[in-house]
Amino acid sequence: MPESFDQLSFDAGDGLPPASRDEMVPGLRYIAGWLTPDACASLLSFIDAAEWSTQLRRRVQHYGHRYDYGRRSVARNPLVAAAPPIPAWAQQQAMRLVREGIMDSEANQVIINEYQPGQGISPHVDCVPCFGPVVAAISLGSACLMDFTHPADGMKVAMSLAPGSLCVMSGPARYTWRHSIAARKSDPTAAGRIPRTRRVSVTFRTVNDPLL
Repeated sequence: MPESFDQLSFDAGDGLPPASRDEMVPGLRYIAGWLTPDACASLLSFIDAAEWSTQLRRRVQHYGHRYDYGRRSVARNPLVAAAPPIPAWAQQQAMRLVREGIMDSEANQVIINEYQPGQGISPHVDCVPCFGPVVAAISLGSACLMDFTHPADGMKVAMSLAPGSLCVMSGPARYTWRHSIAARKSDPTAAGRIPRTRRVSVTFRTVNDPLL
């Protein structure tokens, strides 16, 4: 059972290096150690205590607003496809994102994705008319490489997403570059291939109009 919510502290603490922006992908910001290892374990406990959807090849959870993968938009009828409210632990992260100036307003939609070794996601840009100008995602569990590809010249930048890190996309990183995760069981590094284990991502977005 996870710890009680009041006992949890999700801040990683002082002394961390400042958030850095990858100049090769304008608008991309990566913050290592945004969550402590203990906080990561606590979040996974909360997540696994909730119900997973198996409508995709990977398991997902939707909060606030449900995303319609068939229409590639936010679900049109909340009475038919209502999503559970954003849980307290995720609300705390949404408030922290605003407090730290990462997002201008609190996220009102959260999607949790589970990736087992060998699973990935194809190159895409998060729905432009559906969601606001900033998308922020926490990585839990396994590390992995996320690829950012420019559609005009095919330039590709691989970023390693470590457990407890925060990946923020705005500007060109949000609207132009496509991001993806290759469907493989290990990732190449300078020290050799690193096997993947289970990875869970928690993505925070603001919905422009839930009736789109």
